Amino acid sequence: MRINVVDSLRGFAVVGIIIIHFLEHLNFYSFPEPTAFEQGLWDTVFYLGSNKMYAIFALLFGLSCYIQHHNQEVKGNDFRGRFAWRMLLLLGWGMVDLMFFNGDILCTYAVLGLFLIPLVKASNKVLVGVALLLFLQPIELAYLIAAVIDPSVSSMDLGMGALWGKAFDACANGSIIDVAKTNLECGLQINFGWALENGRLTQTLFLFIVGMFVGRTRLFIDEGNHMRIWKMVMVSSVIGYVVMQTLLLVLPFGDMHATIGKSAEIMVSSWRNFAMMAFYVSGITLLYYRTSVQKVINHLACIGKMSLTDYLLQSIIGGFIFYNWGLNLHTVSGHAMSFVLGIVFCICLYFFCRMWTSRFQRGPLEEIWRRLTWIGKK
Repeated sequence: MRINVVDSLRGFAVVGIIIIHFLEHLNFYSFPEPTAFEQGLWDTVFYLGSNKMYAIFALLFGLSCYIQHHNQEVKGNDFRGRFAWRMLLLLGWGMVDLMFFNGDILCTYAVLGLFLIPLVKASNKVLVGVALLLFLQPIELAYLIAAVIDPSVSSMDLGMGALWGKAFDACANGSIIDVAKTNLECGLQINFGWALENGRLTQTLFLFIVGMFVGRTRLFIDEGNHMRIWKMVMVSSVIGYVVMQTLLLVLPFGDMHATIGKSAEIMVSSWRNFAMMAFYVSGITLLYYRTSVQKVINHLACIGKMSLTDYLLQSIIGGFIFYNWGLNLHTVSGHAMSFVLGIVFCICLYFFCRMWTSRFQRGPLEEIWRRLTWIGKK
């Protein structure tokens, strides 16, 4: 059984991710000089959506993990082996995506998804404990403490600069083969390296586990006092946001020891972003179940049902629009034009997903993924 509000939330996240990717030309930071309006547009979109849309996506990935395991457990099956195989398949989808877009997230999800397998049958207390540990950003916390003890300690630097340069050059001057080759050579290091350096790996795994916990407690089902809980989440998220945003504004991170300042800023930013994500999720859930806006929100569900297909489509079409091997519009598409292109793409995607889901239960790539997951099973 699908939960419509979850599909709508996933659709909301996908649309946000696509608009951000179009603004940044799919990790290809080559733009005409922005006007003041365009810079304001960029700052606003990234403030409202960057890291928050992916956070929703990660939360719902963990929820889906729980639902898949639970559904099989009800039938007396242990899904853990199939889930590991499913993550290997997701890694394959990620490698396909990586050939077009060096900012692929699917490979990261596939690897981190394996860490959920030992937690599937863990108690809620264990889930909460592991989630809290990850929420604290343990890698950044360790660097911060180490720098306090020994000021010679430097922040993590995995030397991604040269790899970013290769990827940029392929987008600017290469053919589609050059882009695919370069991304396959450098993309995994770029993505995992950036995620490690910026606290994204621990934050993503934390959100996976929160999603599993939300699934166990059935919070996305309108029953019992769940809407009251979502109201409490909304209020708490606003308070958390105010506190963290205030810290980001008043703490002199730039004047601190370099390692301490960087680690502290990453930690506070990740907590601020989590608060914003919780506000979005709780707000949309309450609007869905308690207002007539549900009819509007439901339109996003068709996009959410096809998130894998959507993600690969945006990589292929976005690359064609902005990279040298396609229309090469990075030379003329400023932030405003890129934003409009992202909106137009999302509108076209909506009608495609609406048409497809009116005829089929799953998106095309989702159906292939499902069939391969159960290959060999009668």
